Parts: sequence; C-alpha cells; structure tokens
Amino acid sequence: MDGILSLAGSNLISPIVLSFALGLFAALARSDLTVPEAVAKGMSLYLLFAIGFKGGVAVASHGIDAKLGLSLLAGVVLSAALPLIAFAMLRAISNLSATDAAAVAAHYGSISIVTFVAASSILEGRGIAYEGYMVAVAAAMEAPAILSALWLVARGSGGRKMDAGLWHEILLNGSIVLLLGSFLIGWITGPAGLAQIDSFIVAPFKGVLCLFLLDMGLVAGRGLRSGRHVLGAGALAFGVIMPVVGAGLGLATGMLLGLSSGGVTLMAVLCASASYIAVPAAMRVALPEANPAVYLTLSLGVTFPFNLTLGIPLYMAAAMALTGG
Repeated sequence: MDGILSLAGSNLISPIVLSFALGLFAALARSDLTVPEAVAKGMSLYLLFAIGFKGGVAVASHGIDAKLGLSLLAGVVLSAALPLIAFAMLRAISNLSATDAAAVAAHYGSISIVTFVAASSILEGRGIAYEGYMVAVAAAMEAPAILSALWLVARGSGGRKMDAGLWHEILLNGSIVLLLGSFLIGWITGPAGLAQIDSFIVAPFKGVLCLFLLDMGLVAGRGLRSGRHVLGAGALAFGVIMPVVGAGLGLATGMLLGLSSGGVTLMAVLCASASYIAVPAAMRVALPEANPAVYLTLSLGVTFPFNLTLGIPLYMAAAMALTGG
C-alpha cells in the first residue's frame, strides 16, 4: 500500500498531471483560458506521430516474434469483449438507455492514446523498460470495440446496416492512420531514422504533452459542467469502477503473455482507458441518436482524470508486484 501511495503522490506532483489539473481548474472556474483548436490539433498529431515512430523503432531493434502476434491478438479480443462487460454493468447500475449505454461501452473497449502516452512517459521517467510494440497493440484496440457496440444496438433494434461511410470512419480514422503509419516509418527506418529526428520527437515530447493535457483539462472541465445534469450516480460510479475492472483483465492478460513489468502496466492501462478521440467520431456517424454529453463526460471528465491521477500508479504498482519488477 505504501508503494502505491508513493507512486500516486509522485505522479500527482508531476508536470503532466499538474498541467491537466490547471486546465480542469480553469474550466471549472469559468476562466477564459483557451487553447486554439488548430494548436490542439497540431499537438495531437505530434504526439501520435512521436509515440508511433518510437514504437516502430523499438520493434525494429527488438525484432518480430510470437509474443508480438499474441499480444496483438489479445488486444483485439479484449477490445471486443470489454464493451460487453461495460454494457452489462451500465444497464445494471445506471438508468441510461440501451443506445447510450452501447455508445459509452464502445469508448471503454477502445483506448485513450493520451493515457497510454502519459503512462509510457512515467515508465520512461522511472527507467522501467516496456515492449515497444505495445503501441501497435494500442492501434489494434481502436476498432473492435466500435463493432461490438454496434452489435449490441443491432441486437436490440432488429438490425443496423454497416454502410460504407461507417466502415470508412472506423478503419481510416485519422488517429489510427497516423499512429500505424508513423509506427511503420519507425519500423522501416529503425534507430538510424530516429537519430535523424531525435531532437524533434524525443526532447520536446514531454513539454508538448504538458500543453496538450492543459487543453484536455479545459475540455474535461467544460464537459463536467455541461454533463452533470444528465448523469446519475450509477453512471458516475461506472466511470471509476470500469477502468479498474478493465485494468484487472489487462494485468492478467499481460502476465499470461509473459510481458515485462512495463508491458504488463501498459496492457492494464490500455484496458482501463476510454477513448475520447476515435470512438466519438465513429459514434457521431454510427449512433447519432446517442447523447455525446453522456459518453464524452464519462470518458474524458471522469475516467481520464481518474486514470491520470490514481489509476496509472495503481496499475503500475500491481504490475510490479505481480512480475517482481
């Protein structure tokens, strides 16, 4: 317990978390602090490219083996299964409609790349190694959750067609394309390629992440202000309980795969996180009748801050205890 509290304490006073807290405070206090949309989009593109590229370089250095293939398969299975658990939980403890519950469930099967990046940065800051191909696992976990959510809705509505526009939104979402594309570039060019752009994607990374999380805090605070009237106690409790459930499955899966302590941590973080970029874009097309105030407030306003402040240290401590790291 002391180890968990120590990790949580050091994480709470890190620049990454404090930047998010500043944005959250500013939004709740109704400050006029804003980050221009174009700047926020640029920072998002930078972070996706940097983490994908570095992951590809790590795979080029490590090589492809059976563990990589099994990890990708496990990620896909978990992404498809987690929405089923989330949907059942929401229907049991909240008053959300089946459509809203399915839309929320999709977010909790998919992943938050920013939570993944934050966890990766914390691991690197502590000198804890992890498998570079975990970024490929993250990319693989984006789409299956959306398909599971649509199946849940179709099961209760007599069928829902998957048109070309929806498939395009799911498979060619910009964040997935950039993450996978930069991963392939890093994999092809290897350490020599990283050396060429090291000063661009390594040194400035944490500074850009702090500014991005400042913006995320602003967005989360505004979401909490606008969405508090549509969420009951059950739904809010779900936003904290579901990440812990997902993390438990991620920890067990990481151990079965024989991942390093850092890899087990990241598998838990991926299963505990909730998307607020790729899945909301797909839900606007697939389930326009679902209420964005519900799924965005839960994923970004409740689960994201929980994971950033308490969840990541908890999952890391559990992974260290299980692996003896």
